[in-house]
Amino acid sequence: MVKLQSDVSVELVKHSASDSDVLWAARVSTAGEQSLEEIHKDPERSKGLINFLMRDRHGSPFEHNSMTFFISAPIFVFREFHRHRVWSYNEESGRYRELQPVFYVPGPDRKLVQEGRPGKYVFVDGTPEQHTLVSETMEESYRASYAAYQKMLEAGVAREVARAVLPVGLFSSMYATCNARALMHFLSLRTKDDRAVVPSFPQREIEMVAEKMEALWAGLMPLTHAAFNANGRVSP
Repeated sequence: MVKLQSDVSVELVKHSASDSDVLWAARVSTAGEQSLEEIHKDPERSKGLINFLMRDRHGSPFEHNSMTFFISAPIFVFREFHRHRVWSYNEESGRYRELQPVFYVPGPDRKLVQEGRPGKYVFVDGTPEQHTLVSETMEESYRASYAAYQKMLEAGVAREVARAVLPVGLFSSMYATCNARALMHFLSLRTKDDRAVVPSFPQREIEMVAEKMEALWAGLMPLTHAAFNANGRVSP
């Protein structure tokens, strides 16, 4: 049974990340082994240091932490995601498991029409007729491609061969691990935010993933997140 969905999911599965990680990493340059004392102190008292590091782009103290996310999204989102090379990824494999018939269709609030030329274009709302056309055409294509996939599997064709007929709208899942500096770089490119000093024009579907990741990270490192926003959403 083909399943259609218009949302993505992001789960924080494990982490070692807090604002104090930034502080002890930064203070080793002047305090040496005494910087370890920062581990047990309230980071709120040193939020000015975090802001200074962010403002002046002293980036390495933001790397001494780790977050692992479990992400479910269309394959075309992952192909953009994998351009971020300092992350670690493990994605489900179409060679080793039968891929499930879960496919992406845009939700009613997804802007459908591109206006303007490359480098200077905007997306605007589609008409009800265009939304209907997109949904119906995608569903028809998905059902046909998954039926072809199943037909080959039933005939004994290897999964790694049969998967070639499946479209990039198929949902996949992966673990993605990063540190806060890498995540800020990702967010600076994959979200559109009025506070950003450098404009970004992300595809909406990867922005949906980024928004969910940012909300989880903000809960872990609120002072770092606030400094990121206060300084133009530029990765240090």
